[in-house]
Amino acid sequence: MIHLNQDAEGFIRMKRHFPGSSAVTITFSDGSQEEFSGRRLNAIYDEALAVYRAENQLDAKGFARGPKKKVQPGIEFVRVHPGMGQ
Repeated sequence: MIHLNQDAEGFIRMKRHFPGSSAVTITFSDGSQEEFSGRRLNAIYDEALAVYRAENQLDAKGFARGPKKKVQPGIEFVRVHPGMGQ
């Protein structure tokens, strides 16, 4: 069982995928808790990563094909809210 806490801004720290069969419990900033499957949380992470890459003009693998500039290679925080576990 993996336990994560949501920060005051609505994010959890998630730098990588969790095992798909694992159970992840998130304690939200309002004190409520919800259990997510690793598979569902990984899907939420993938959606956030896709949005990040689109906003920064990166391709599907995270490479910048335009002019060279320093770009953060990925994301570390994912926004979550109660009810996303279903």
